This record gives sequence, structure tokens and C-alpha cells, in this order.
Amino acid sequence: MASMYLTAYQGQILGPIARVLGWIMNGVYIGLSNVFGIKDIWVTIVVFTIIIYMALLPLTVRQQKFSILQQKIAPETKAIQKKYKGKRDQASMMAQQEEQQALYDKYGISPMGSCLQMIIQLPILFGLYRVIYNIPAYIDNVKGVFSGLASQIMGVDGYADVMQTIYKNAKINTVQVNFQTTDPTAMSNYIIDVLYKLGDSGWSALHTSFPTLTSAIDSTHSAMMGVNYFFNLNISETPWNLIKQGFFADQKDWGLVIVALLIPIASYFFQFLSMKLMPTAAGAGSDQMEQQMKMMNTMMPLVSLVIGFTLPVGFVLYWIIGSVVRVIQQYFLNKHFEKMDLQQIIEKNKEKAEAKAAKRGARRDQIRNAATTNARRSLSSKAGISSEKQNALNQAAENRARAGKNSLAAKANRVQKFNNNQKDKESE
Repeated sequence: MASMYLTAYQGQILGPIARVLGWIMNGVYIGLSNVFGIKDIWVTIVVFTIIIYMALLPLTVRQQKFSILQQKIAPETKAIQKKYKGKRDQASMMAQQEEQQALYDKYGISPMGSCLQMIIQLPILFGLYRVIYNIPAYIDNVKGVFSGLASQIMGVDGYADVMQTIYKNAKINTVQVNFQTTDPTAMSNYIIDVLYKLGDSGWSALHTSFPTLTSAIDSTHSAMMGVNYFFNLNISETPWNLIKQGFFADQKDWGLVIVALLIPIASYFFQFLSMKLMPTAAGAGSDQMEQQMKMMNTMMPLVSLVIGFTLPVGFVLYWIIGSVVRVIQQYFLNKHFEKMDLQQIIEKNKEKAEAKAAKRGARRDQIRNAATTNARRSLSSKAGISSEKQNALNQAAENRARAGKNSLAAKANRVQKFNNNQKDKESE
């Protein structure tokens, strides 16, 4: 298992996430292969996506509940905003924030809880991107498809230079290899990385470069097409590259071009549908905030359309299936939450809301008491210093008054008195 990760992504943050996701996907692939005889990676991605989104369902429920309730409590939110309109002092802003939080507590919702799903999904997306870009590094059975050919290639004299040339001509920018390594395990993994990424022209180059391995090359290529293709699309390739391959081929492959075009378009459509089913809290925020939300709901599907051309088909497939699952979840959750009785929700959350209000009040009192105590200490400290100085001055005056006529202190007093008289004359 350790050698499997030589070709896996080694980043300190995304590396472990990619390995966990790869481990889950490997388990799904083995289950589908052993139980149903299904070896298509795209089916594994579909099942994997459903598992991920079902695991995130509790967060989806919280997000949907917050959105719908925010829509229903919009009049109360507006009343709070109107009450503090134009007030920018700190006390008013804190009071507004406290009233808004009390309103959320009243209905048992949390703005942060609605954002949690998106926060969790981001590392999953980035980690999955790494997994799909290099499936053999994470799914053992897929790696096994290429292992036999990799071993035979390593048995040919001068294979390293040949593989370097094939790698360079194929312009596989997403894979880093080192065909100068002396580690046979690492070399095998590098060859597998390249084989997994090769297009039809690359496999033709293998035929030409290793004529004694024609049979092994054909059988490996055939096995890969049964594993790594979604219809006629290589799931490790981007739709844009596939469109170019189909359009610029000697005999134009319009079927490839059309199916590749449909991938990002489907991503846009289901993302758009998901956004439409997401409740918008009309009137619950400022006009500027509402405009920003509308802009985001318009832009996100467009972003998925544009990016969908530049990401691997397998990754965009995850995106599409995720949107489909989310649309289904949102439809049923909307039906459920639309029947909510607000008064029943208030009664259910009454004790919790009171406890939270008491906690906020106690915290506020602690802050005020601490501020008052600090102020008193500061005043007391200043008063103490002033009193000490005054006592010292008074004691010095008494000592000067009791000083003997010919004492050193008496002489000093006379000098000070003379100086003071001179200053008075000059001022006159």
C-alpha cells in the first residue's frame, strides 16, 4: 500500500484529504467490481458522490431550514433594521446584533450552520480533484490494469529515454515524472502515470517505440477503455481537450465533440436548477445584500460552465451528480419546511432561547462589571499617587517651618524666599 502513494499527491494539507477520499473511492470500486462486476470508474464516481452528499445531508437540512426560516421571519428582521437605521455608534450596533441573534435563537437557527456545508465541501472538492487526476495512485485495481505493461516496458533496453520522449510529445502537464530515478518501484509508478494519461496518439507512439510489446499494449489499452471511459470520453481528460481531439482529427469525430460539449452544459444546467430551488430571504437584508445574492446565484452556474471545460471529465461528473442529488434533496426539504408551524417552532426553542439570552446577559454584565472595576482601580490609583505627593509636600513645609534659625534648612528657606521675592519684582 505504501508504494501506491508514490504517485499520489503529496501536499501537506490536500495530500491527506486526497488519500482519505481515494481510500473511500477504492472501497466503492472494489465493492462494485466484486458484487456487481462493474469496473467503470464513472459508476464509482456516481456512487461515491451519492455517499458524500448523503453524509452531508444533516448540514444540508440546516442550511435549507435557515434559508426558508429567514424568508419567513423577514418582517421581523426588517423591523430590527428599521429600529436601528442610521445609528452607527458602537452601543447601537451591538444592540442590533444582539436583537438579531435573539431572533435567530427564537426560531432555533444559526447563520454559521448554514455556511458549514460549503466550508466542508471545499477541501473535498480540492482533494477529489487530485484523486481523479491520477486514479491509478488511489484505486489498486485500476493501477493493476497498467502494472503488467509497465513491467514489460522496463525490460526493454533504453526504455527510460523512450518514455521521456513519449511523455514530452504527449504534453502531459499535469503529471511530474523522473525517468532518471534508480528506484524500480518509483519508475513503475511514473510509467503508469504516463500510460493513464495517454491519448490515442500516445498509444500509437507506444506501438512504434516498443514493437515487441504490441500484444501487451493492445490488451492494456482495451482494458483501460473499459475502465476509464464515460461513453466515449476519457474521464481523466478535460472536455476542452476532447473537443479539440474530435474536431482536429483526420476524420472529424463529431460524436466526441458533442458529448464533450454536453458535460459542462449539464454542469451549468443542474447548478442553475439547484440555485433556483434555494430559498431566498427576500426583504431579510439590505438591498445591496440582496443584489449580491442575486449576482452570486447568476454567476456560480456560469463559473461552473466555464471551469467545466478545463477540469477532468470525472471531476465535472462529480459536480453534475452532486447538483442532481442536491436538487432532489432541496425539492423534498422545501416541501417539508413549507409546512412548518412558526408558533410551534418558537415553543420548541423557547427554553433554549431563554437560556441563551440569560447567558448573553450574564456575559454582558461580566463585561460591564469588569469595565467598571478597571475604571475604579484606575481612578483609585491616580488618587493615591496625588495623595502621596500632597502628603510629601505638606511634610516638607512643616519641616521648613520648624527649622532652627541658624540651621541649614533655615538658610535654604531664606534663599528660596529671596528667590521668590526677586521673581515677584521681575513680574511687576
